[in-house]
Parts: sequence; C-alpha cells; structure tokens
Amino acid sequence: MSSQVRGGTRWKRFALVMVPSIAATAAVGVGLAQGALAASFSVSGQDFKVSADELVGHDLIQYGSVADGATLGSKETAHHPVTISGFSSAKITNMCQSLVTPVPVLGGAITLQLRTGNKGRSAEATNLYLDVAELDADAKFDQLDIGVAVGDGSHTTKPVPGTVADAGLFSQRAKTATLTNVRQKAWATTAGTFTLPDLKLRLLSGNQPCYQDEK
Repeated sequence: MSSQVRGGTRWKRFALVMVPSIAATAAVGVGLAQGALAASFSVSGQDFKVSADELVGHDLIQYGSVADGATLGSKETAHHPVTISGFSSAKITNMCQSLVTPVPVLGGAITLQLRTGNKGRSAEATNLYLDVAELDADAKFDQLDIGVAVGDGSHTTKPVPGTVADAGLFSQRAKTATLTNVRQKAWATTAGTFTLPDLKLRLLSGNQPCYQDEK
C-alpha cells in the first residue's frame, strides 16, 4: 500500500527530502524529457542563491545525490551532497538569482543578479531539475508519496541518468508542489526550456545577493 498524504500538508523550512540517500556517482548528469541524457558536466566551485515569491511545480521527483565539481581556487575535486528536485513543468513568480564573486584586485566582490517574473507574468520552465544544497520555504504537496523506490518506473518525471548508482534508493514524489517564500542555495539548474519574461541582468558592486543568510 502506498503511503500517500492527500491535500494540504504544509511544512515550514522543510528541505523536501526526508532521508536523502547519497548516490556515489562520478558526476551529475542532466535529465530532460523522458529521462534522456542531454549533457553531463562538473559543477563550478561556486553555489548561487535563488529566491522567489512562489514556485508551482508539477510531477515532482526528489532524491539525494552528489554533485562533483571544481573547488574555487584549487585543482582538487569537490563533492557536494545535493537534493535533486525534478519537475515536468513549473511556474516561478518574482524570481531572483544571484552569484557573488570575490574580486581581490578591486578589494571586494561583484554580484551577478538576475530578476524575472515580477510584472504579472511568471517565469516558466519545462523538464526542470535543481541541484539544491539548502532550501527554506513554506511547502504544500498534493498527492504525496514518501519512500518510493527510485527506478521503479512509476515516476512521471524520470530520475536524472547517471545520478543514481542503484535502483531502489529512497525518493519521494508529488503531483503538485507549491513552495512560497523560497530561499535556496543551489549548485546547478537545468531545464528543457526556461522562459524568463521581463528579464533584468545586472552586475552590481559589492555583496548584494538575492537574500541574506539568517544569523
């Protein structure tokens, strides 16, 4: 019998995966439609921040993995435990993405900041996959199953090929996931398509992320 929670369960500051199973993989691949492998890459040595008023995603699949990549200022390989969240489609309202890069020669930092979906038109993505390190949000799941085996064939959105070493690892799924007041740190984002209305991209002097970390 499947353990389903129907309707409006809300969890504050819930990182979505109950028990992240870490798959020892060489690299994080990128899954798109039908789970096809579109690309494979090592993540950079910097994570980035994303905030949004709301994200509504359909056909959620979520499980733990490892993102391998560069270490900033070093040739060593870094291994980052991540929660992979996949959606067949998603709408994001008032989205901000920021990356702060130290610039010693200028005696400070430069912030690359992107804003979209804030003038009555949401940003929209298909086959969206997020490699998440931290997530704070209010969450509502519809038709939620926790403890589904990865690779059992019943997921509408397929796992990312190359990220799961063994079938049967822990995952969860939901027909719809609604996240509000989103504050997220991530190592990578991949989408089949990503439509960004009223896109504004700016280089800002100093440390100006989308949100400040809680003390």
